[in-house]
Amino acid sequence: IPPIPAALMGVITGCVGGIIRDVVAGRPSIIMSPELYVTPAALSSVMTVGGVFAARALGLPDSLAWSLAFACGFALRSAAIRWEWGLPIYGEGREE
Repeated sequence: IPPIPAALMGVITGCVGGIIRDVVAGRPSIIMSPELYVTPAALSSVMTVGGVFAARALGLPDSLAWSLAFACGFALRSAAIRWEWGLPIYGEGREE
């Protein structure tokens, strides 16, 4: 699979699972909240694609790239939950 579609597929599959979970549970989708949810998925998928290319160029196993990408995405999502990090909300704090 070419790198760009592979990264996009990683983000899409990571987020659609959460959307399905929210729909089945009958609650508002986490995608529409300011929480960091898509960003860790994007980080992991881009690091996986880039890491596999780098690992192959350096003669290292692909599993190293997969493990590092997973750890970074998991760490970012965990930190966002722990310290309540989020993206800015559009229009918040604007005066009309």
